[in-house]
Amino acid sequence: MGKVKSVLRHEPRQGYHPLDLPPRYLPSSSHAEMDMDIVSAMLYYMALVAVALSIAFGLLLLKTFTGESLWSSKYPPVRGTVIDQLVRFNRLHDYMTGLTRRSMTFRLLAPDQSDIYTADPSNVEHILKTDFDKYTKGKYNMDVMKDLFGEGIFVVDGEKWKKQRKVASFEFATRVLRDFSCCVFRKNAAKLVKVLEESSAASEGFDMQDILMRCTLDSIFKVGFGVELNCLEGSSKEGRAFMKAFDEANALIYWRFVDPFWKLKRLLKISSEARLRNNITLIDNFVHRLLRTKRNQLSGLREHNDKEDILSRFLLESEKDPQNMHDKYLKDIILNFMTAGKDTTANTLSWFLYILCKHPLVQQNIVEEIKEVMGDQATEANPDCFVESITDPVLDRMHYLHATLTETLRLYPAVPADGRCAETDDVLPDGFHVKKGTGLYYSAYSMGRMHNIWGEDAEDFKPERWLKDGIFQNDSPFKFVAFNAGPRICLGKDFAYRQMKIVSIALLYFFHFKLANEARPVTYKVMFTLHIDNGLYLRAVRKLAT
Repeated sequence: MGKVKSVLRHEPRQGYHPLDLPPRYLPSSSHAEMDMDIVSAMLYYMALVAVALSIAFGLLLLKTFTGESLWSSKYPPVRGTVIDQLVRFNRLHDYMTGLTRRSMTFRLLAPDQSDIYTADPSNVEHILKTDFDKYTKGKYNMDVMKDLFGEGIFVVDGEKWKKQRKVASFEFATRVLRDFSCCVFRKNAAKLVKVLEESSAASEGFDMQDILMRCTLDSIFKVGFGVELNCLEGSSKEGRAFMKAFDEANALIYWRFVDPFWKLKRLLKISSEARLRNNITLIDNFVHRLLRTKRNQLSGLREHNDKEDILSRFLLESEKDPQNMHDKYLKDIILNFMTAGKDTTANTLSWFLYILCKHPLVQQNIVEEIKEVMGDQATEANPDCFVESITDPVLDRMHYLHATLTETLRLYPAVPADGRCAETDDVLPDGFHVKKGTGLYYSAYSMGRMHNIWGEDAEDFKPERWLKDGIFQNDSPFKFVAFNAGPRICLGKDFAYRQMKIVSIALLYFFHFKLANEARPVTYKVMFTLHIDNGLYLRAVRKLAT
């Protein structure tokens, strides 16, 4: 024991230094010095990153403002940069409307190009019709949109656009498609009434926008592609997943217009671009399955000359030119037509019902028009029987309903903004110069709120502005640009009105609508089409017992 004690008590040997000990025996002061070194290193690297980002941001600004003739009166006044759009993204259309009130034509600067925005109808007519050939979709817009919309009719120019337009124009002009589509619209309107009968029992209300999206998705799949999706009645889980993926991809693609780093994110497969990639994979798989199904259907119907749906016509065309009209090209066509047939109609009907809830007198006026036009037929309690009485002559006489839908589109256009790219130097009708490569955009949302276009009551909802002696009156398509204008005017305009009127008549005949929560704000989600953000929650009161 004595020997052990002597070992425990002995003094350090000569020449000993504390740093000779293993790290776990270092005094606490040494630990503190090492911690300070780590913190200093971290701060140093953080400072380097901050400096690098500052330099990058400075270079971005330098590139943005260099060579833009900022003070020249030849060009529209500069009202900001794309960074301002990024900061105000959630209220983008209202921000742009505020800028438009200051000057009908102005510029926003971006690193890659200067963008001109206009709400002047003469400028809109110039780029969409008068000098149509001088303005294209442009490489920048195509780069942003092609991952989702590919080479569909909304994105391409030139021969590809002309070919798709020609085939689609032929189909839309046929009586077969018109009759077939009306049959589908009526059938799905009856289904919609039955779905709402079940949903109306929910005390907290139901998301009407979601229901309308499913209804119009079913309609465009049947009319456009000849396929029964049954998304409205909830039997198609694949269809619901596809709809959700497409809507999210739509919003993520639009985000690219204000995100200067989207290409880097896409390269690294991170953040919003990673989510977009996953959604597009789901969308592609769904559409390719649709194409296989449709080809199999078509092969068994060779003896029939009248193909009722649009996709059948494109599949027949693809057999003449399989090298260019391959499955990827057909997929792009499907997604473009689906956007036109689903989003625009469902969005407009959603805003329409929201406005009717805010203006109950307008809602009552439409109900009175239904009774007046349909007479004894407006006593039918069965949805399937009632919708059969919504014929073309009935639709043609619904002038107040047509005016209300049009007024909805004036204030809440399905496509709130669109644009072109200058292929050559040009001068606009308002005198401002345009450089080659400049993006030139017009906002239907902003134009609908301009006093110098629509008068001092521009922001008021007034269906009567479209009526003269009770008859609907059209206005200039370059003033009311909800359906585009010029050579690219919407081919499905009449089909859209027909579907919206059939659905509206069925809904307002059977139900009275109220907002589920008057205090809940209703606003838009920024994407290519004007969705209501987080849905539209309504209550429906059944009028007639079945």
